Amino acid sequence: MIVVKVSPKYQIVIPEEVRKSMKIRPGEKIQVIQYEDRIELIPVRSIKQMRGILKGIDTSVVRDSDRI
Repeated sequence: MIVVKVSPKYQIVIPEEVRKSMKIRPGEKIQVIQYEDRIELIPVRSIKQMRGILKGIDTSVVRDSDRI
C-alpha cells in the first residue's frame, strides 16, 4: 500500500510507480470521484486512446436453451 501526504494546499503527489503503470503524463486530466468514505482518481482517456482496450475479451455467453 502506498501512502501520500496532503499538502497545506490540499495537493497530493501521485507516486512515480503509479504514474508509470497508469501512463499518466503532466497536464493530463484526472476525474475525482467520492464514493462512500474514499476518493478515487481516474485518468480521463480519449476514445482514440481507448481503442483496442477490450481486444481478446471473451464474448461467448451461455444462453438458456429457450433463448436461442
